[in-house]
Amino acid sequence: MPTPTSANSRLRDTINAAGCTYEALAKDVRRIAAENGELLQTNKSAISHWVGGARTPSGRAGQYLAEALSRRLGRVVTRTELGLHSPDTESPPETDPVTAVTDPVTAVTDLGRADVERRRFLAIAAFTTAGVAMPLLHDHEATSRMLRARTARSLVGSDDIDVVRQITAAFSAADERLGGGHGLTTVTAYLADTAAPMLRGRFPTEALRQAAFGAVAELAYLAGWKHHDLGHEGAAQRYYQVGYQLACEADPHGHAAWMMRALAHQSLSLKQPHHCVDLVKGALARGLGHVDGQTEALLHITHARAYAAVGENPLAARALLAAEDALLREDGPQPSFPRVSGPAAGTVASHTARTLTDLADHIGTEQQHRDALTRWDPEKYKRVHALTHADLGDSLAAQTRADEAVAAWTRALVLMEGMTSDRTRKAITSIRSTLAIYQRRRVPGAADLARRAREALA
Repeated sequence: MPTPTSANSRLRDTINAAGCTYEALAKDVRRIAAENGELLQTNKSAISHWVGGARTPSGRAGQYLAEALSRRLGRVVTRTELGLHSPDTESPPETDPVTAVTDPVTAVTDLGRADVERRRFLAIAAFTTAGVAMPLLHDHEATSRMLRARTARSLVGSDDIDVVRQITAAFSAADERLGGGHGLTTVTAYLADTAAPMLRGRFPTEALRQAAFGAVAELAYLAGWKHHDLGHEGAAQRYYQVGYQLACEADPHGHAAWMMRALAHQSLSLKQPHHCVDLVKGALARGLGHVDGQTEALLHITHARAYAAVGENPLAARALLAAEDALLREDGPQPSFPRVSGPAAGTVASHTARTLTDLADHIGTEQQHRDALTRWDPEKYKRVHALTHADLGDSLAAQTRADEAVAAWTRALVLMEGMTSDRTRKAITSIRSTLAIYQRRRVPGAADLARRAREALA
């Protein structure tokens, strides 16, 4: 680690290899910090001080710096490579998450306990684009051999598995009404203390073993989703990764494909489409022929979003049509793991709208958002309705329909009251600049809505 009197040549050389200015790199660091729910004021002077050795990055800034350079160089860059030690002694070693053979049962237990105990290594975890690609090279067979080599005494039955599913369903429902912050510690404590240890037990049949791993994978997904809703993207990514590993033991086709979709969905939400096209292609290769039409439609619609995000518009349009065709297929009920997202038709409509937004089709976006609103129960899926009204307002504003935009945003704020959700806060924040313009133009209701937005964010 560089001292205040010695320059950090490792950091300097890596920045030179990336071919970027200190100002551009500082902007990258600020953006990545924002992705992870943190507001930094990093500027080119800070980068200069870090290179010169006068200072070292504090908090999670070193992680953000490493991620920024990873994205520019197209490979994983660690803090160690940059001459920076981990900012926390509890931080796990910097291993390659793609090729490392890890025990997902131990990993998900440690994640849950870290949440309950407010352990720092999870709190400072940052989302990485390299982590998105983890399923593409993960050695499931090696992990499975390790898990099956264990001998266990306690017998696990169907009742144990049913209880895990019931708890997951109950907290999923509460999450949709009250936001990701509601019950997070309870969910992760149960995951660490009861659900994950169950997987070390003895199963009378292979079907029960698969069901148990599937149930815990769904609970891990819920924990990741709750963190994502709170803006804790690094923690969310870790839960999704271990959820994928558990899903491979349950169902290496449909359920594993679904968890690959979860990692891609998070990355697309953060506007970081790196690896997403390949990841969803891999998910479709696993899932096709093994999942029902509704689940297949959810994979295709994520594929469409990934293509639109990288500017492959014709391929995005083709994937949209594939999603519509799959949704019309009636070939049996969905398994439990995709039902956590709610009705497939509503999800397809919502993500079609987001795809059309990337394609600059604002009229089509509006139509799809309105369609989505008719497909979601407004009481059961309150947060979905809130965020959809916010997005609908954005599409109306893009069409210069100010009065209607204000009405949609007002409805969104009403629905967001009482929620502990970073995504709702970001939605409120995003409309403020447009509202300032509307106030100057004296658009009816704009001043009152701006006041309510300030109060909601206070």
